[in-house]
Amino acid sequence: MRLSPRRATVFAVLLLAACATPHARRTDVLFWNQGEREAAFRAMETRYASNVVRHGTAHPLPPGDPLRPRFDDGRSLDDYMREHHVAGIMVLQDGRVRLERYGLGATPDTRWTSFSVAKSFTSTLVGAALRDGSIHGLDDKVTRYIPELATGAYRDVTVRQLLTMTSGVRWNEDYADPRSDVARMYEGEREPGVPLLVTYMAKLPREFAPGERWVYKTGETDLVGILVERATGRTLADYLSDKVWKPYGMAADARWLKDDVDGTEAGGSGVSATLADYARMGQFLLDGGVAAGRHVLADGWIDDATRRHADIGVPGRGYGYQWWTYDDGSYAGIGIFGQLLHVDPKRRLVIVQLAAWPVATDDAQAKDRAAFVQAVIRALGE
Repeated sequence: MRLSPRRATVFAVLLLAACATPHARRTDVLFWNQGEREAAFRAMETRYASNVVRHGTAHPLPPGDPLRPRFDDGRSLDDYMREHHVAGIMVLQDGRVRLERYGLGATPDTRWTSFSVAKSFTSTLVGAALRDGSIHGLDDKVTRYIPELATGAYRDVTVRQLLTMTSGVRWNEDYADPRSDVARMYEGEREPGVPLLVTYMAKLPREFAPGERWVYKTGETDLVGILVERATGRTLADYLSDKVWKPYGMAADARWLKDDVDGTEAGGSGVSATLADYARMGQFLLDGGVAAGRHVLADGWIDDATRRHADIGVPGRGYGYQWWTYDDGSYAGIGIFGQLLHVDPKRRLVIVQLAAWPVATDDAQAKDRAAFVQAVIRALGE
């Protein structure tokens, strides 16, 4: 079909406009409405670029005795799931499924986003890279692996301080503020050959001396992810697949979001997996980090990573290497909008929750999530 000059001009303008559409901002997730959240959390790879984490032959999760959480206020599990927009709950004990429930139209095949639970995945890959010798030691300067940070506030920060979020670099993690660092960390002018996130972080000022104070910073876990990629020469998705997803036997492919221009994966967020495979990740840790008969992580890594290294100002809790720690020996990966991977070695217990809370984080919602964990423990008769 031949277009008239006027129509050809209009077509060209429309085509240029389409090509000029800005890349989807990964931090837009903070400001979606409830309908957008519930639709997108199950299909993040349709909104953003991602890499595939290839699975292996499924590690069996046989059924165990059914467990009914006992809430101290008498509410039912259905009430809890409805009130908190829960898409999935799984409880393993001794590697057996004692509870499995779905909501929001999710099924066993649904991949749901994890948000900051991914931080604990990234930390686990540090343990693998230490065992491989790709990362030489936690007291290495971060600049050994990311030299672009050598002229800024990160120049004297160690890998350990990055893992424990005690770098002392100033940061604002306010999810409701569109001008916060966590909302703007994927913005700015790109430098050739440098991940956009590194460019943003390199300009941040110092607030405290390294190691002096803990401040939660998603951007720093993204730096940990870049450090792992640089050290191993592998993408996070490929390294996770090789070290855990295939040999331990996750049953389905996962996805790891990445920058659609520079290809950098988001170490602090962005893993999407099925409910059962999140539970398998917890069981992998309970099994001592052994997959296909081989120790995957550095000796002593799990105990070191999941103990308190930083005081967060909350009685009974602390922060390890990208894990929230509890004085009873349990530890958890926690993500905004209700995600949870809770591991309790003493009770041989894994608890997973996937959700779409109406807000990113909220004291009342978090208190109810903690009450759910206690309801599970109460049902064990302990």
